[in-house]
Amino acid sequence: MNQKKKISLSTTQIILLSFLIVILLGTLLLALPVSTKSGESVSFVDALFTATTSTCVTGLVTLPTATTWSLFGQVVILLLIQLGGLGVITIMSGFMLMLNRKLSVGDRMLIQDAFNLNTMSGLADFVKKILLGTLIIEGTGALLYMLVFVPQFGARGIWISVFNAVSAFCNAGLDIIGESSLCAYATNPIINTVTMLLIVLGGIGYIVWWDVLHVMKNRSARNKHIFRHLSLHTKIALSATAALIFGGALLVFVLEYNNPLTLGELSLFDKIQASFFQSVTTRTAGFATVPQENLTGATAVVSMILMFIGGSPVGTAGGVKTVTVVVLLCSALATVRNKNTATVFHRAISGASIRKAVAVVVMFVLILFSAAILLTAVTDAPTVDVLYETVSAAATVGLSRNLTAGLNTAGKLIIIATMYFGRVGPISMAVAFGKRRESENLVTEPIEDISIG
Repeated sequence: MNQKKKISLSTTQIILLSFLIVILLGTLLLALPVSTKSGESVSFVDALFTATTSTCVTGLVTLPTATTWSLFGQVVILLLIQLGGLGVITIMSGFMLMLNRKLSVGDRMLIQDAFNLNTMSGLADFVKKILLGTLIIEGTGALLYMLVFVPQFGARGIWISVFNAVSAFCNAGLDIIGESSLCAYATNPIINTVTMLLIVLGGIGYIVWWDVLHVMKNRSARNKHIFRHLSLHTKIALSATAALIFGGALLVFVLEYNNPLTLGELSLFDKIQASFFQSVTTRTAGFATVPQENLTGATAVVSMILMFIGGSPVGTAGGVKTVTVVVLLCSALATVRNKNTATVFHRAISGASIRKAVAVVVMFVLILFSAAILLTAVTDAPTVDVLYETVSAAATVGLSRNLTAGLNTAGKLIIIATMYFGRVGPISMAVAFGKRRESENLVTEPIEDISIG
């Protein structure tokens, strides 16, 4: 008797496929003549590249967003950014809740995997808070942008403000102002401040939002020990974010101080805000107020390190994440000190967390170097530009040293794959397509020491 086999996908596989489906649908829409200002269809590869960079909230573009795409095309791009930033599963779950439909166990498992949460309790409330918080922050950002863009562009400034607010919060880095990102606003404190705040709020992670709000709500405003009552995750995310922002800004300020092509001609105040913007935007945002190709080699290396680290877990940012790096550093420090347990903020870090951090970084490095080698093979660009491009793509940043637009078809396909794998997450790919055997949990292999280092 022939029995039909039921196709069963894991929750992680569903998440991966959902991103892929959205990218393909976006590609088909962007390939339509109505999506371009010229009324002529772009190539399939360019449509695929744009759909991927939008859904994966990266920001690298082969075609100028402002001058290539019509209003219809820009709307499609904005929807892809929002879907990619919040996650397809979150959007669909939000619609279900709006229709008063209860989330099934399967739905809750999808949300749990999509946000890498440790529990399924309170997920419906979690989704509602994410959607409401996103709407409030993006709306506020759009209104603040209008203070600059409406006087400059008139009614079109409203659409530019909305687009930029969503793109900044989702850490996408795409804009519809011109072909030089935000370089024209390098000395504008409103644009700089609003953009940086949106980037940080999107990249810090939703878990941090609610933990901070919960502690502030339940503690006296006069209490000076609010930080002490935050969860370990929040403490690490906030501390690492602050250290990277200020440390990165200091390095950029020092290394670019006399560079006439970046900060050299700016006033002291403008040098400071441009340095902070570069430090923040490299944390997977992709906007630029100084041309990236004009940065010194040292600053390019600093920027790549910041891009590699990225934002914090359960947010809109990419990279290996701040918490991952802190966990690895604490584990390494514990080994150097010959301690059995890695600790941070007087709390022990679980072995499972350390193993997961190692897996994320190793998989990310494999993707990064594979892309760098392949891209080097198909282009004659300088090595630093290739590395900058691949780190930016893998970490879903969107900054480029003027290389993206000149890529050939093979180069574009390499970056497309890098953006996709970088967004869905190295560890998610390993879990989704790795077959687990029940016997693995029952059999213990013999242990033997080996030499390390």
